[in-house]
Amino acid sequence: MDALDRDILFHLRKDGRLSNVELAKRVGLTPPPCLRRVKRLEEAGVIAGYRAVIDPEALGRGLEVLVDVEVSATDRRTFEDFENTVASYEEVIEFRRMYGRPDYFLRVAVADHAAYEAFLTGRLSGLPAVLRLESHLTMKKIKTND
Repeated sequence: MDALDRDILFHLRKDGRLSNVELAKRVGLTPPPCLRRVKRLEEAGVIAGYRAVIDPEALGRGLEVLVDVEVSATDRRTFEDFENTVASYEEVIEFRRMYGRPDYFLRVAVADHAAYEAFLTGRLSGLPAVLRLESHLTMKKIKTND
């Protein structure tokens, strides 16, 4: 990957709907070699896909909460059940198993504080594996890639 490939990725990351002609103009290429480079980046898996970025507020999910989860389980089956259950929750928009503590990190998107409380008390805290939950509310997003 060279500087032109990185420039192509920079522009596509900002606007994945750029036409090949516009992209080529921005990176200083003619359209045919620009398209070949994009196709090569797609085939190599560098460009994994294209997506629409949805405004959570418009979907009634304007409150985002970061949740640290510690579990008490030590057997594989309980971990797998916990992961499958939490991954199925529509409110959970990101779910990671971590090294060290916490055991898991979640990003939860809901309408408001009442909806978060209902999710936390009605679904998440009642799972058998859960030992401890810690919620974090964002004051201000400084940088995000999504």
